Amino acid sequence: MAVFQGFSKIGKIPELRRRVLFTLALVAVYRIGAFVTTPGVDRSVMRRVVAGQGGLLGLFNLFSGGALGNLSIFALGIMPYVSSSIIMQLLSLVSKTVEEMRKEGEAGRRKLEQYTRYGTLLLSTFQSFGVAMYLESLNNSDMGGGRFGDVVATPGWAFRMMTMMTLTTGTMLIMWLGEQITDRGVGNGISLIIFAGIVAGIPEGLGQYWSSSAGEIQPLTVAILLGVLVASIATVVFFERAQRRIPIQYSRRQVGRRVYGGQAAHLPLKVNMASMIPPIFASSLLMFPATLASFNIPGMNAFSAMLNRGDWAFHLLFALLTVFFCFFYTAVTFQPVDVADNLKKQQAHIPGIRPGKQTAEYIDRVLTRITVGGSIYVAIICTVPSIIAQSFHIPFQFGGTSLMIVVGVAIETVNQIEAHLITQSYEGLTGPRATRLSGRRPA
Repeated sequence: MAVFQGFSKIGKIPELRRRVLFTLALVAVYRIGAFVTTPGVDRSVMRRVVAGQGGLLGLFNLFSGGALGNLSIFALGIMPYVSSSIIMQLLSLVSKTVEEMRKEGEAGRRKLEQYTRYGTLLLSTFQSFGVAMYLESLNNSDMGGGRFGDVVATPGWAFRMMTMMTLTTGTMLIMWLGEQITDRGVGNGISLIIFAGIVAGIPEGLGQYWSSSAGEIQPLTVAILLGVLVASIATVVFFERAQRRIPIQYSRRQVGRRVYGGQAAHLPLKVNMASMIPPIFASSLLMFPATLASFNIPGMNAFSAMLNRGDWAFHLLFALLTVFFCFFYTAVTFQPVDVADNLKKQQAHIPGIRPGKQTAEYIDRVLTRITVGGSIYVAIICTVPSIIAQSFHIPFQFGGTSLMIVVGVAIETVNQIEAHLITQSYEGLTGPRATRLSGRRPA
């Protein structure tokens, strides 16, 4: 097939080959670290505790690549970095200083990244203390010492300080690995780390499903699940590639005897501008109540217990947060006013729309309409397959959130690989006569 022949071209480009091997090596380091146990805890007891609960705890274990179940040094996963990114983006909306740094270009971006790292350090320290308190509380709970045994051998401040240092260092190492993959590898490093954790848990999820069904798997059930899986993947691919193309006309200008411009183009607006970021942000935000509950904040224990049940309340709140972050992330990353100004500077305009303010309002109106459909799609694809999988007692690795992340990251990474091939005069992964994955039409 043309696609498999296209992948064989990766080895012909030295730079791309080095990037791919570098990415695989750092992902391997991450997966090895997921099995290094935090000192002072019983990993076998914690695995049984996580396996006996769903909802928030299962989602947390999913995004950490099973590191929470193993109580490894990467148990916090990359979520503190994601939370810190959310905070910095919120500050860009309310703080002029942060907004000016965002507009300074490369220098401002580096400053914001440095502040994001500091925020990750603080959040990791805060959340790791909450994890230590939570682990100690399991010794006296029905899920921990009451059923499976003590999770922590010797509770106390020595264990808490060791856990804080270990988990914080692990999170900072994951953040560094993700940044190195983004700069020197292929794809978005943070997304690839989450992708690797989900994919690595699929074989274990299949084993859990087999053991839970005692080897008696109904063919009709398997057929329904496979049908939902294929339909979900097709839906994700369709919406991730869907665009609304706004026509653009460049004005003609004469320089000497030559006439420039007068060309027609289009401004592509993706239906899902936020990609797989909203479910990651939503899940990161839902993890805060569990941390706050460890500090005995009033009301947080009941709220965290409700989320851990994984019932309709959890799915409803998750869907609402996903819709909110679709609009929020799109508003932060795409500024219609800036786009309208750039079009005006390039002497381009949308037919029938005046340059400047009216162009910005028109783009904003179109973007709002397509984001409504995109946010509904993301909410449905992240909750409905998860509800179906939970009804059939399928592990979280086969839920809608994990499915969207895996497919979205795979599409994004393949597009970057194809871009490298195109720059080296190759025809991409799909061959010279096929349509590119990113939407190019054959000549």
